[in-house]
Amino acid sequence: MKRETILNAVMVLGLFIVPLWAWIADEPFIITLTTKAAILALAGVGLNIALGIGGLVSFGHAAFFGLGGYAMGILASHAQSYAPIMESPFLIEGTKSMPVIWLAAIITSGLAALAIGALSLRTTGVYFIMITLAFGQMLYFFTISWPAYGGEDGLPIYVRNGFPGVNTLDPIQFYGVVFVILMAALFFTARLIKSPFGLALNAARQSSERVETVGINPYRLRLMAFVISGMITGLAGALFADLNRFVSPTMFSWQISGEIMVFIIIGGVGRLFGPVVGAVLFILLEHILGGLSDYWHIYLGVLLLLIVLFARGGVIGTLAGREASHD
Repeated sequence: MKRETILNAVMVLGLFIVPLWAWIADEPFIITLTTKAAILALAGVGLNIALGIGGLVSFGHAAFFGLGGYAMGILASHAQSYAPIMESPFLIEGTKSMPVIWLAAIITSGLAALAIGALSLRTTGVYFIMITLAFGQMLYFFTISWPAYGGEDGLPIYVRNGFPGVNTLDPIQFYGVVFVILMAALFFTARLIKSPFGLALNAARQSSERVETVGINPYRLRLMAFVISGMITGLAGALFADLNRFVSPTMFSWQISGEIMVFIIIGGVGRLFGPVVGAVLFILLEHILGGLSDYWHIYLGVLLLLIVLFARGGVIGTLAGREASHD
């Protein structure tokens, strides 16, 4: 068995055992902390499809994260106030049903990714980075100036949304829902990497010209990858908003885009569990070092610098050695 496969299995085991131990020990804060790490890891899994497989350095994925969050916030707030979102030309009401909210978040983020990707993918390099960043910032300032849903103060949701057969207010049960979704996203990504689409996308990342010579359009491949990436990140945004029972314009900020990218770089770009390792380490650093200093990001910066200079395969790449990155 390859070392990376063993590391992946250890991560899955850890994500299962730690919250279970916290539940037995009556430590709900640790469960919530692990839930946050799993949700951020899911956002990283989404970006990793665009960045790790497609080579698309997007600095605007907070746009999809925020759209997912606001899809949840708007639907839940209208259900909370018993006021319909729209009455004409047809009635649209709010809802507290998680599956419906997730579907809305995925569709909204997917459509936004389609529009943003259709424009930004006509450029490459730093121009692509700046266009994705610009779209994220446009949405950030739009939500700040949107008083109907809290403006810059954000929008609180007083009761967590529901899932059939689950008490979502119980931290361990809500974590169970998030854990299953994360595992499903990782399984989907693993299958995507091995699929003809994934292989063609990886080939387009290495050499667009060679892919074009066999009759495949690299633009369409990248656009599809960008849309899938945005949809998964949007789902993570909806879960994050449900965890906090609060949405705000900060979900669209460029810092969020940077943090999601940091997860992937720390864990390993293109590694299946890279975003998971990165998100877990990020939350651990935030929790441990954040209690010591308000400037704990300095230590994160040092860690990131060391990884970029001496461990370009990230934590997983360093531990797994020279194995192929998509195993």
